[in-house]
Amino acid sequence: MGRVDLNSVLGISSAGMSAQSTRLRVVAENVANQDSTGSAPGANPYRRKTVTFTNALDRAAGVDMVRVGKIGSDASAFPLRYDPSHPAADASGYVKTPNINSFVELMDMREAERGYNANLAVMQSTRGMMERTLELLK
Repeated sequence: MGRVDLNSVLGISSAGMSAQSTRLRVVAENVANQDSTGSAPGANPYRRKTVTFTNALDRAAGVDMVRVGKIGSDASAFPLRYDPSHPAADASGYVKTPNINSFVELMDMREAERGYNANLAVMQSTRGMMERTLELLK
């Protein structure tokens, strides 16, 4: 493997880390808003965001790299909670709550963390290989 190939590996890993960082940001936003309800009767609360990834050809490196394809919204229904005193309660006393499941967010966070760490390990290994190659060339 030549130096250009090792640089490509660093670029691929960097793209993976960037995509997983975006995923972590979206998970953090979801968790932070898990109690954000509407402010008017019947108003919609915060809607869970989702991240999808896509492959994108990096013409300079000649390889496919992961990219964030889209930050979308989870279209699932809002759970209802009975709280007639809440300002967002409808005529029946129900409040729409965000469609966020803390367990799902925790699993997404752990998966993103694993992906980030795997890409970081590849970068560290590649950097070590480049350093050893430079030492041999001295």
